[in-house]
Amino acid sequence: LPSPIPCSLIQPVTPDLLVSPSSQDGDVGSECPEDRGNWTGRLDFLLSCIGYCVGLGNVWRFPYRAYTNGGGAFLVPYFIMLAICGIPIFFMELSLGQFSSLGPLAVWKISPLFKGVGMGTILIVSLVAIYYNMIIAYVLFYLFASLTSDLPWQHCGNWWNTELCLDHHVIKAGNNTLPVNLSNTVSPSEEYWSRYVLHIQGSSGIGDPGRIRWNLCLCLLLSWTIVYLCILKGVKSSGKVVYFTATFPYLILVMLLIRGVTLEGAWKGIQFYLTPQFDHLLSSKVWIEAALQIFYSLGVGFGGLLTFASYNTFHQNIYRDTFIVTLGNAITSILAGFAIFSVLGYMSQELGVPVNQVAKAGPGLAFVVYPQAMTMLPLSPFWSFLFFFMLLTLGLDSQFAFMETIVTAVTDEFPYYLRPKKASFSAVICIALFLMGLILTTEGGMYWLVLLDDYSAGFGLMVVVITTCLVVTRVYGMKRFCRDIHMMLGFKPGPYFRACWMVLSPATMMALLVYNIVKYQPSEYGSYRFPTWAEVLGILMGVLSCLMIPLGMVVAVLQEEGTLWERVQQASRPAMDWGPSLEENRSGAYVGSLAGSQSPKPLMVHMRKYGGITSYENTAMELEREMEEDEEESMI
Repeated sequence: LPSPIPCSLIQPVTPDLLVSPSSQDGDVGSECPEDRGNWTGRLDFLLSCIGYCVGLGNVWRFPYRAYTNGGGAFLVPYFIMLAICGIPIFFMELSLGQFSSLGPLAVWKISPLFKGVGMGTILIVSLVAIYYNMIIAYVLFYLFASLTSDLPWQHCGNWWNTELCLDHHVIKAGNNTLPVNLSNTVSPSEEYWSRYVLHIQGSSGIGDPGRIRWNLCLCLLLSWTIVYLCILKGVKSSGKVVYFTATFPYLILVMLLIRGVTLEGAWKGIQFYLTPQFDHLLSSKVWIEAALQIFYSLGVGFGGLLTFASYNTFHQNIYRDTFIVTLGNAITSILAGFAIFSVLGYMSQELGVPVNQVAKAGPGLAFVVYPQAMTMLPLSPFWSFLFFFMLLTLGLDSQFAFMETIVTAVTDEFPYYLRPKKASFSAVICIALFLMGLILTTEGGMYWLVLLDDYSAGFGLMVVVITTCLVVTRVYGMKRFCRDIHMMLGFKPGPYFRACWMVLSPATMMALLVYNIVKYQPSEYGSYRFPTWAEVLGILMGVLSCLMIPLGMVVAVLQEEGTLWERVQQASRPAMDWGPSLEENRSGAYVGSLAGSQSPKPLMVHMRKYGGITSYENTAMELEREMEEDEEESMI
């Protein structure tokens, strides 16, 4: 195939109506081939965002957080925090990405002094991607284990079981004759998870990882292979995969919900899940928990939203998409709670114990409690396969976002070298992260996973989001940011968004950060307490992402000239080429600032395409007038 024509050799195309007969060679602008790539379908972006936000946390964290923080009353602070903190920051990230068409590193042309924020984001996402794919590997392990007539965690009597193992059938029979002391027993599913899947008895702690579990290693290799094949062609391939991975979980969730609510004792679990305890609303802990759930569930700060939006067309209606995704994510979490707690209610009735004794969060729910509940149902392998297939699809599209964020960020920094080799570069990243994740496949790998989960995206992520919010509103300027959104969407954000960006969202996240520091608790896994060196290592993981910010500042200041204060001022201003990536979308101060731009005119219009001035062009004209007035005021 012939090599593509370099962008610099392409002659600008001028709409006929703007060219006078005496100036047929007049330059109105140039439009280069979109070598960065864009979404190829109308729903690619929306489904990718839904798939990214709706992940494992919706199934294994939200229901548990709800019932421990006031049941149905938890929905009050949940939706308030969604309005104050979730929706505004979500919209801000999408706006930054779509306006600039740049990844999480290059987007800091908005204020090069703070490029370290982007570096911190990439560090956080890389650490999360390592352990998140290990969770997908566990899901694959259980998925394959479900392809049998009898689930392997259904009964005791296997080589990995101990004398403490007690089958639920025995428990049920025991309840009819004499009470069984459950505190000194272990379920078959719990021993299958800890003694067979993890083989954690082969490790004495985090400092003694033990041998590699080759079955887990192969599952991890498979999960990385799946991820690589799906992101091979960037958003062109992952944008098609999400049509399945973002929608199919809803089908399975509805099937599990219908099956769950038809079980005997289901109402007992649902009642436990939703019974409102309004006295909890007086506790600050409940509000903090609601904000944390919103913060992590929507995935703000990880760069995934910004990356996805950067592949949009310039006038994509991200305002509408913001409400669709954020509200859809909240409704999914609530529905998942019904599906989970209806089954837990049935399980508690079968075992003859209260619901709060079987309810757990995180991996304990996904790999111990729910699999045990599946063994009590007819056709248990079928329901188990469906459940783990749902977890697989929920996890994969979140992992796609993490990988696309890393690859896009680096290729946008070195477009001439890496963009033509994006597939090879993606392979290098996947292999590197797979090798770093091998320690998670050892007998003590769960200890490392807990450490990564607790510290990689803790206070470091909050610092990144708070800094982003403050830089955009105060350094770059709220007025300028609203004007950029006006240029994209045709309207400016209302008082609600401006109030949240200026005050409410940063204040809420600062409260979260302070709460996390004040209420700090050392990591633990079951009865195991992590040693001091492991705690220090975890804290350093969080601090390192924060240190990227001052490090980036030092580099940016050293690249400028003048006194220290002059350097800081110059580095904090937007770069010369900051703005929309295509010349046709630039107006006012952004015109002619692209490298190699040949446009002498202040406004790019596509008369041939539209046959007249469009609403966006009217907006551009208004923005130009505003910018000219502002420039005159600043000169005066």
